[in-house]
Amino acid sequence: RGKRIRTIYFLVARSGGDLRIELTVNERKVMLDVPPSETLLTSLRERLHLTGAKEACVEGECGACTVLLNGRPVDSCIYPTAASSETQITTVEGLRGPDGKLSPLQQAFVDHFAVQCGFCTPGLLMTLSALLANNPDPNRAEIQQAIVGNLCRCTGYVQVVEAVEAVVREAQR
Repeated sequence: RGKRIRTIYFLVARSGGDLRIELTVNERKVMLDVPPSETLLTSLRERLHLTGAKEACVEGECGACTVLLNGRPVDSCIYPTAASSETQITTVEGLRGPDGKLSPLQQAFVDHFAVQCGFCTPGLLMTLSALLANNPDPNRAEIQQAIVGNLCRCTGYVQVVEAVEAVVREAQR
């Protein structure tokens, strides 16, 4: 029966129907049936009810929709879900620990008032999580360079940079 279902989905995909996509989101395997044109942002928000990534520019310019794809930041508003088959996706919801505790970066955002209206916050957190995973000791210029693709109208970025610097200092203790 499984072989027949796979064959049917293959034929549906070839004829312009939905595609069956398997991916891991926040360490949980999921199967989705999506139209070939559906974006990852739409799949996350509407199919998986993970609403942390925000829809804003829908052009890949503001960074509000940033998620990690295999540890790399991507603008999910322009990334096709079909291209994410068999990948690891991390959303802002996946940053919390298993006990529900905020990650050190999330807590630093709170402690350093890097959260204002909150619309850009998920994208900034994802971008900076990737930075810290790849460079646990970034300097101020590297932090600023990492967030050039994340637009924020409220914080002026100072508190955001200070929050990252606090996480780095704490990790060095």
